[in-house]
Amino acid sequence: MGTIVERVTKYTVSAQMNSKSTADVTKATPSLLNPFKDIVHTITADNGKEFSYHEKISQALSAEVYFAHPCSSWE
Repeated sequence: MGTIVERVTKYTVSAQMNSKSTADVTKATPSLLNPFKDIVHTITADNGKEFSYHEKISQALSAEVYFAHPCSSWE
């Protein structure tokens, strides 16, 4: 299960994924956020290896990707 939470309103979107692999996360993230593409400006991710293709996510959504500080995934 992959979830994305908007930090101010706590609006949440989620999708079933086969695994936490980089390929699955890279595919699921843009599809979850595509309906909101016009209002998504930044994404803050934790430092997991599943976000190693963050450039592809950034390019697909035309949004900047930032990373939380180590051991601070709530940021």
